[in-house]
Amino acid sequence: MELREQSLTAFAARLASKDAVPGGGGASALTGALAAALGAMVGNLTVGKKKYAEVEQEMLVLTERAESLSRKLLRAVDEDAAAFEPLSRAYSLPKDAPDRDDVLEACLRRAADAPMRILRLCCEVIELQEQFAAKGSVMMASDAATGAVLAWGAMYGAAINVKVNTKLMQRRDYADEVNREVDTLVDEYWKRAEKVYEEIYRRYC
Repeated sequence: MELREQSLTAFAARLASKDAVPGGGGASALTGALAAALGAMVGNLTVGKKKYAEVEQEMLVLTERAESLSRKLLRAVDEDAAAFEPLSRAYSLPKDAPDRDDVLEACLRRAADAPMRILRLCCEVIELQEQFAAKGSVMMASDAATGAVLAWGAMYGAAINVKVNTKLMQRRDYADEVNREVDTLVDEYWKRAEKVYEEIYRRYC
């Protein structure tokens, strides 16, 4: 059974076990999926309200995007696990195996690619939460704020799971390029997520 098809109880138990997967990347993907789902909830509870008729079409588009992001992030739970398993096997290759370095490098790239995708998707979720917070039903504002900080946390979780792999890469030019993208995205989007949360917190709390 794919990880994303497991019950919450089973997934949490698997996460807590000695199994190598799911790990931080998968947990980040799931958290990001929940963040996107919260955005979709805001949209769905805004559509159909007379007070928000002017933004209804926009809300429909945003909600569809949020639902799509949630599905992509759920798939990323399994993608992250699938990317880690070859790396785990590569580390068990004999030290003197002639192709060990090349195999390990390829596996490190794949293992970094999965959380990098999660990171990018979480940034998109934060962008959507900005819109849901600004234009969605005020009754759902706390859910937009929650979605923003969940995506924020998921973004940081994904970022560190990229960097633990790039740190071990031999191709430092490639690793540095990936690290720069991570740093750029994190630096921009933590501020945007925090702004969503802080504005809503000040308004209602």
